[in-house]
Amino acid sequence: MPRGRGRVPERLRAAPAALVLALPLLLGAGPGGSGETIPLTGREPGERLDVTLTRLVDPADATAAAAATVDNRLVAVRFRLENTGSVVYKDSPASCAHLLDADGRRFAGLNTDTTAGAAFPETVTLDPGGTTEGFVTFHLPDDAALAAVQFALNGGLADDVGQWSLS
Repeated sequence: MPRGRGRVPERLRAAPAALVLALPLLLGAGPGGSGETIPLTGREPGERLDVTLTRLVDPADATAAAAATVDNRLVAVRFRLENTGSVVYKDSPASCAHLLDADGRRFAGLNTDTTAGAAFPETVTLDPGGTTEGFVTFHLPDDAALAAVQFALNGGLADDVGQWSLS
């Protein structure tokens, strides 16, 4: 289950993978479980989202429609997004999320439905105060050991990055 949380400062976003994976410990993030909420800001004034990792499904089975395109393991991560900002949030949660493995590899999120639940739509639009939930799916090699999940607004390009440790 997920534990620990933290933010990845801008100056460390391109840091070596070992440092990025150890960052929650360096920031003093304590143990915890799913349900942890991290407030994140975007690149534009008024963009603010509370992001909660609510569930991790590993492995996640592909739906019949997606099964033909899956040749490795799927991991599905359920997020709850709440717009706590003053402007409309419009973004693709799949492009905002990344999964890191213990070898430092980074996997991009996808809008693939699994039997764990429905993926977010390609684009989510939330008025201030609005909330939505959905899954982001990751294709990983069968032997990949999960280390962390990251989420950043603006298609993953915002400087404010939330991280949940999975190890």
